[in-house]
Amino acid sequence: MSPASTGAATATAVDALSLPSTTTDRRLRPGSRAFRRSNLALFAAGIATFVLLYSTQGLLPLLSSSLNLTPGQASWTASAATLGLALALLPASALSDRYGRTAVMTWSVVAASLIALALPFAPGLGALVALRVLQGAALAGLPATAMAYLAEEVHPSALASAMGLYVAGNSIGGMGGRLVSGWAGAAWGWRWGLAVSALLALLAAAAFRLLIPAAQHFRRTPVDARALAGTVSAHLRNPLLLRLYALGMLFMAVFGAVYNTVGFRLIAAPFDLPQSVAASIFVVYLVGTASSAGAGRLVARLGRRGALYVAIGLTTAGLLLSLAESLLCALLGLVLITAGFFAGHATASSSVGRTAQHGRAQASALYLIAYYLGNSLGGTIGADAYHAVGWSGSATVGLTAMALAAGVTLYATRRAIVSRRLSPTAPLRT
Repeated sequence: MSPASTGAATATAVDALSLPSTTTDRRLRPGSRAFRRSNLALFAAGIATFVLLYSTQGLLPLLSSSLNLTPGQASWTASAATLGLALALLPASALSDRYGRTAVMTWSVVAASLIALALPFAPGLGALVALRVLQGAALAGLPATAMAYLAEEVHPSALASAMGLYVAGNSIGGMGGRLVSGWAGAAWGWRWGLAVSALLALLAAAAFRLLIPAAQHFRRTPVDARALAGTVSAHLRNPLLLRLYALGMLFMAVFGAVYNTVGFRLIAAPFDLPQSVAASIFVVYLVGTASSAGAGRLVARLGRRGALYVAIGLTTAGLLLSLAESLLCALLGLVLITAGFFAGHATASSSVGRTAQHGRAQASALYLIAYYLGNSLGGTIGADAYHAVGWSGSATVGLTAMALAAGVTLYATRRAIVSRRLSPTAPLRT
């Protein structure tokens, strides 16, 4: 909820979102038909979003050779979409407060799918990058709004698992988009790869619209620029949220650096894989689906910081293993990197929804701004590092990000221990 709505109505809505479980709490719980429909709808939305967002990533080697681009230049076709999305997230979240979560999500995914139909006709890199920025901006209405929708509609006891399933849909979409575009591109060229991705996204968007239940706990609020600025400022002064934003950025920097360059690595010596086989590497995303869905159980067992330590450890181990000049080590390393990334992202993103006591859409938007800026920066820097020194450059970018993530989490642990000593009855917080 946004603080743009003041007075008793907002207070009542915010209080309702933080109530403990009672017999009058009507938020969605596991086992209900509406809960299943919302999970399936957001799963489909995740597929559509990430098919579109990363449709060019599986085509980067083809774009590089067809348009005579360096890996860094080609990577801009992927980074441009996440940059456009990051820049549009806050305005989109404000629109969702005014016009409703489901309406904004629907218009977002439909507009982005229509832009996708124009991508195959782009005459060159400049037009392709410009269209990708617009497509990313159009997509912005879905990710932050989806997180806010879940935080409002799903009972807190099921939020981590529901968020995990949504992120799992993201991983399926990311995998499907890259696989479909990569295979179609290898067979018929990069333009056909983009066309097939657009059709797949349209099907997922239609499934989302048919399945999504109407929001029951949303309260419409006017778009107020001053109130929006106040909400953003309050979130940026919250140390816990800032740490979660930093973690989202750092995890995604690793992912961007690795997945923007792994295709180039696999088609080059010593592996020399065909493009169609290299594109198949994105089937590793299935590991992300499992680790995302299991993030809630990991948090329940180890706590939020414990889950983050596991995610950082898995990602770091994968990066180190991938340095070996062995195809088996490269593949196993990618599996660990993917599992660690999705576990870390699912843990951090669900924590944002539970931490923000007001302005949940804006809190989620700020997390995703950091997250997608991390992708743009990590992907571009990682591609330039790969162009300069090879795979070790991309891995070094990732290892640096994970060292910083470990520092953030260790600092949070120390703060929690000190706080616990000073106030034994206070709850531990990240």
